[in-house]
Amino acid sequence: MLLAIDSGNTNIVFAVFDDAGKLRGEWRAATNVNRTADELWVWLTHLMQLAELNRTDIDKAIVATVVPATLFNLKTLCRKYFDADPLVIGEPDCELGIEILLDHPEEVGADRLVNAVAAREIYGTPLIVIDFGTATTFDVIDQGGNYCGGVIAPGVNLSLEALHRAAAKLPRIAVARPEKVIGKSTVPAMQSGIFWGYLSMIEGLIGRIRKEFLEQNGADAEMEVIATGGLAPLFADASPMIRCADVDLTIKGLLSIDARNMKS
Repeated sequence: MLLAIDSGNTNIVFAVFDDAGKLRGEWRAATNVNRTADELWVWLTHLMQLAELNRTDIDKAIVATVVPATLFNLKTLCRKYFDADPLVIGEPDCELGIEILLDHPEEVGADRLVNAVAAREIYGTPLIVIDFGTATTFDVIDQGGNYCGGVIAPGVNLSLEALHRAAAKLPRIAVARPEKVIGKSTVPAMQSGIFWGYLSMIEGLIGRIRKEFLEQNGADAEMEVIATGGLAPLFADASPMIRCADVDLTIKGLLSIDARNMKS
């Protein structure tokens, strides 16, 4: 079985796939660079037991992280408790199967590359992948399945927190889709600004990306748009420009990359 680990700025996702590629368990923990491999193991082993999984079932591992400080402990976890030397996205021995057409390919976040791999295989190309994480990112994949770059904007929850911290009279609120754009009190007005404001940004950037891509590449087919991340379903449901939400896109990409590297 495969242990797939996606370490983001806010959360770390652990997933176990059986040899047929079926997801057997998926768990999420807050990202904490001070959490040791032993602490992660105590937490993870209990959840695996609840899913009727044993650590001896795991014989390989793959890691994608955008927080370099977590990598040592994640590698130690895999080696010490699963006897598996993990494949790490971004390291020289990890084959992604896509070209990174950027000035500085080493700067691209591992999660963005993994998303590109999964989206290309599942949804075809050309494509835009929007990831609603700590940052809201837009990644562009061309007709050949190559990674062409994208856009990075502040994440929805990050913007909410900044608004609360910077304005003394504005409360901390949850992200929600208000029925009306014009709010009649503070909380609905804030919800409108966040939800409809972000949706307008999203649709505006999709339009601009499509226009620029068409001018530069002459694509015959209009670029599809796929959303991922925890807030993806909320925004995908509100925009006809987004084909669908796939919250497990990164984990699916890790499974695909592991399979590619097993063959090579």
